[in-house]
Parts: sequence; C-alpha cells; structure tokens
Amino acid sequence: MLKKTLLTLLAVLMTANVALAGKTIVIAHDATWPPMEFVNKDKQIVGYSVDYTDAIAKELGLTVEHKNVAWDGIFAGLANSKYDMIASSVSITEERKAKYDFSEPYFEVKQAVILPVTSEAKTLADLKGKTIGGQIGTTGIFVAKKDGGVSPKEFDEVGHAVEALFTGRIDAAICDDVTAFDYVLNNEKYSGKLKVGFIVEADQKEYYGFVVKKGDKEMVDLLNKGIKAVQEKGIEKALREKWVGK
Repeated sequence: MLKKTLLTLLAVLMTANVALAGKTIVIAHDATWPPMEFVNKDKQIVGYSVDYTDAIAKELGLTVEHKNVAWDGIFAGLANSKYDMIASSVSITEERKAKYDFSEPYFEVKQAVILPVTSEAKTLADLKGKTIGGQIGTTGIFVAKKDGGVSPKEFDEVGHAVEALFTGRIDAAICDDVTAFDYVLNNEKYSGKLKVGFIVEADQKEYYGFVVKKGDKEMVDLLNKGIKAVQEKGIEKALREKWVGK
C-alpha cells in the first residue's frame, strides 16, 4: 500500500512538472526590502528572494517574470490572479495561513530595532512613550502594537520609516533583522549614523515563505520540491553568502 501511494504521488508530481514545463510564472515582490528584494541602480528587481525563485524555476524547468508590486495591494493582486505567487519577505503567520497557502520556510528572521547611534535603548521597554516606525501590515508593526508601551507609526515602505528616523521625525524603526542590518551597514547615507540597537525576543521563530492562492496545492508542491533541490544542491548556501554574508 505504501509503495502504491508513493508511486501515485510521484506520478502526480511528474504530471504537474510536464504541465507547467516552459510556463511563465509571474512572481510579485514589494521590492523595497534589501537584500531580499529591491530595485538596483539599473532599475532591475534583484535580491536573495529573486535569485532563490530563479533557482527554483531552473530546477523545475519554468520561466519566471518578476513584478514589483506595492505592499498595500500585493495580497489583493494575488487573490485577483494578477500573478501566481508572492516572494516578498512574507512571514508565515497563522492569520495569513487562514487566507493563503505557503511553501515550506526558506529563510528565518527576527525583528530588529534601528536607532540613532547615540541611543542607549536595549529593549522596547526603554522606548516607552517613544514613536517607532515600520511598514504597514508587517510583523514589525504587529510587534510594536502588541508591546503597548511605544507609539507605532506606519509607513507605506520600510525605507520611509528608516528615513523618518534619520531625519529625526521618529525615535526608532523596526523591521526584519536582515533588512535592518543592510540599511545600517550597506547604505552609505545611514552608515555611522544609525545602528541596529537590539533584536526583539520572540516566543516563536519567524520564517519567510512563498505565498500562493488558497487551495493551490499544485503550486505549493512544486515550490517545496524546488526549495528542497535548492537546499540539497548547495544553491541556498551560495545565495546566503552572496546576499547576506557568512
């Protein structure tokens, strides 16, 4: 019985691969989260998630089209079939899983608070009564609101929150750690003026996943197959070294 079940599953995956071979998969990114997905000086969408999905597509024999979509409408666009999936630093949460389906995790993150280099704050409690900015609808804002001691201020893009901090309009900014470190270490404008002050301790680990429409099991299965191949072939490790560092 087990052998028959495995053969049936293999047949389904092979059929799906044949059906989608050569097909163009349209992927949406809110390309404002370096080094995961962002627009470079040549106006190209680049980053870890972009290269990762390109690698998956190569393993599956698919063609990929990357599309830059503002965060505030990215999930609605998926629901309206404007693209096939989202690869945009989307954390897997129970609330989102109720509305969408996710691939297996492909990256772990934590929430980091960006501060002026002169700040001595070590926890959110140290920022009680202060204004902390983040991108609307993101985990960072959820964390800030849950804390209760700080005053969250929502921005359309995470970069706008960082700029507001830089110009003194808010007291701190919060976002995924990999992006926070990119802003303070790799952006010449903020280097030496802003710092990652601390990481917010969480009860559960936080992971990114690729997002598809609810019930699209075929796409989830293919993405998971691609993720496994990218991991086992060492491609994931190479991409981390390229975009995030060792």
